[in-house]
Amino acid sequence: MELLKNWKLILLLCLTLGLAPFKPEPHIVGKLRWIAGGAKGMTAMDWFDTLLHGLPFLLLIVIIILKIFKK
Repeated sequence: MELLKNWKLILLLCLTLGLAPFKPEPHIVGKLRWIAGGAKGMTAMDWFDTLLHGLPFLLLIVIIILKIFKK
């Protein structure tokens, strides 16, 4: 729960791990397009990679939701 209080670290993770590699497009964007297109040919490694790059964004969403409902 201590990690969810450190929003600056989560934001840094979103901008680095979440978006890396940056060229030609952020990696998570390519994976989400692949999933939106039907995820044909995705292996277990591709799913793990999507989870790895998407986890910082999921944590950031959880922090935002907790802050909204805390008020």
